[in-house]
Amino acid sequence: MKTKLGDYFDKKSINKADVARKSKLSSPRLTELSNNSSAKLRADELYLIALAMDVSPCELLEFVCGDLKNDKG
Repeated sequence: MKTKLGDYFDKKSINKADVARKSKLSSPRLTELSNNSSAKLRADELYLIALAMDVSPCELLEFVCGDLKNDKG
């Protein structure tokens, strides 16, 4: 099942091999983060991925986690 990060890569037509090279994350790790909904994306990984794609880390965080809600409200 594709993750929100995988959806973002598709939306932006991102080459994961380039992101892996620029972020210094392994290609298998990016594939796991893109396709495995049980994989946990760490903050440092999100930051490196955003920098590698030349997008704001806040934009990427909002896309990936924007549907999360807390119980307060």
